[in-house]
Amino acid sequence: MRGIPAPSLAAEGLPSRPIHNRMTIRLAFALVGTAFITACSQGQKDRVTLQTEIDSVSYAIGADIGANFKRSKLDNVNIPALAMGLRDGIDSAAMMSDDEVQKVVQRYMMKLQEERMAEERAQGEENRVAGEKFLAENGQRKEVVTTPSGLQYEVITMGKGPKPTAESTVKVHYTGMLTDGTKFDSSVDRGEPAQFPVGGVIRGWVEGLQMMPVGSKWKLYIPSELGYGSQGAPGGKIPANSVLIFEVELLEIVS
Repeated sequence: MRGIPAPSLAAEGLPSRPIHNRMTIRLAFALVGTAFITACSQGQKDRVTLQTEIDSVSYAIGADIGANFKRSKLDNVNIPALAMGLRDGIDSAAMMSDDEVQKVVQRYMMKLQEERMAEERAQGEENRVAGEKFLAENGQRKEVVTTPSGLQYEVITMGKGPKPTAESTVKVHYTGMLTDGTKFDSSVDRGEPAQFPVGGVIRGWVEGLQMMPVGSKWKLYIPSELGYGSQGAPGGKIPANSVLIFEVELLEIVS
């Protein structure tokens, strides 16, 4: 898969754990349910003191599940109903069969997924329109050159070294931003240049790098179709249909 330099993708963070693993849900919910029921029996309906190791483990699992619920837009879960389900499960007195539980959860998760996809499509369309407007206005500036592909670039410093080819491996410093100024990645901030094959990155970089002599520092304005397109980048830092702005300094052709 093509993308911006690998360090950027690594910085996107670990993927969230899915909440639909039935064994994980059952084990974790049972532990949380035990802590919940114990707290209620002690008359502590809201907060409990974490005195033992299992208290801490129970709380940690509960906090993890809660955070997963929030990420999955399940933060409106009915806590009393959840507690009743936990108690009934422990007592083997559940009002639903295993198949019914599976169907209820799957149906609701599918509904949430459809709603999320609709929101993402709407946001993606807004990004597309805003991106086209940005590029149209940006392209009017005398400092900006627009290539036939739609890539725009602005020369900050023009180097005097050789230009890389698509087969070259290069070393660069870069900072990536969205059009609203949000920084999503920077080798400069990490204090270490990135090294990668020119042909292994997004199309806007492939084209831009091959026009830059070593020693150059350019600003690239990359249309979404030359970047991450309608899917956005892994990790969610680059939304769908985003125009990308990179300040790129070509330090060296490694090979």
